[in-house]
Amino acid sequence: MADVAALKAAAQREVEQVSRMLIGCSDWMADNPELGLQEYQASAKLTEMLEEFSAEVERGIAGLDTAFRATLPGGDPDGPTIAIIAEYDALPDVGHGCGHNIIANAAIGAGIALSRLGQQGLLPGRVVVLGTPAEESAVPNAGGKIPVLEHGYFDGVDAAIMIHPQTQDFIALKPSMVAYGIDFMFHGRAAHAAANPDTGINALDAVIQTFNNVGMLRQQVRSEARIHGVVTSGGGAPNVIPPYAACRFRIRSYDPVYAADLKRRVVACAEGAATATGARLEWKEYIKPYQSYVPNRALGAVMRANMEEIGRDVQDGPPRDGGGSTDFGNVSHDVPSVYAYIGICGEEAGWHSREVAVATKTERGHASLIAGAKTMAMTAIDLMTNPNAVAAAKAEHTAAMAPIREGLAKVEAGGAA
Repeated sequence: MADVAALKAAAQREVEQVSRMLIGCSDWMADNPELGLQEYQASAKLTEMLEEFSAEVERGIAGLDTAFRATLPGGDPDGPTIAIIAEYDALPDVGHGCGHNIIANAAIGAGIALSRLGQQGLLPGRVVVLGTPAEESAVPNAGGKIPVLEHGYFDGVDAAIMIHPQTQDFIALKPSMVAYGIDFMFHGRAAHAAANPDTGINALDAVIQTFNNVGMLRQQVRSEARIHGVVTSGGGAPNVIPPYAACRFRIRSYDPVYAADLKRRVVACAEGAATATGARLEWKEYIKPYQSYVPNRALGAVMRANMEEIGRDVQDGPPRDGGGSTDFGNVSHDVPSVYAYIGICGEEAGWHSREVAVATKTERGHASLIAGAKTMAMTAIDLMTNPNAVAAAKAEHTAAMAPIREGLAKVEAGGAA
């Protein structure tokens, strides 16, 4: 029987041993931010650290140059498999204004600590560190966790864990928003707008009518749902009937079934606009949908206990849901998942801001990075040594996903939510 307390204490010591290296890499990333799918230097530095401590690293997984899987040495193949998730992309203009440099290095720190234990034959399960690029939907083809899922890198994983910087410490136990992204492209016919407008088909009118239709739809949607769009092409000279125009929409809801149905209704708005104007409509999803995060209270309880064990002041979380979306939601639809928020700054910094990027390099930011690494290493140990906790997490996940899967199947078959 593993001495869990001794393993967790050893993991904490291992994190402390490499703390300066982790902080140095995090600060370097803050000074050298890279956008999603372009995180070549960050990915290289992170994987080199893992390899230095005997992890077996596969780079360029799932067709993504900057994605990776690191399998830690040792471990019992008959025990649970825990995935620790790293994100490392930055934002345009504000750099690491979401603190992904801390997420990445906390994951690497946990991986190194567990790798050291694995080398000694002390891991009662398996651990993988998955590097997932482009979480921020700031670049085309964002959402790196989605292809990593689709290529089977979460197959056999019993639980997925990660941390995320915030303004206070709490466990994420509320859903994130589903986010669909759709491009509508209308094809009309050019004509002289003064001499013979009657021979033209105005594609811009179709875009405007789409916005009008969506505006009327908003009165009939749930208050928590969001539909927001921009015109991406509106024609050229005003004396030419626009032969082409386009717009882009995002559609969000906390309820994945309702979001899927709402997407269908927004597409109908564009189809109606095409019919009314005579334009031809093409549409596509320009980004794979980010699904809602499905919280797991069983995993959350384990992670919270470990945060409190190392002296973190864990709160119960905000009184209401946030308005963001994450591709970690897609992971949580397939695998029992949890993440912890760890405070690095005050609310005055806002979020997705330069102030947050600066906060990652402060003493508080550094302390939270190390705390995140310890929390994840300790949580992985608890889960590997306690099959009952893993079974409870799986049972909760199955119960939560059953109505979601049933509802999504109904919408896909053409029924309303």
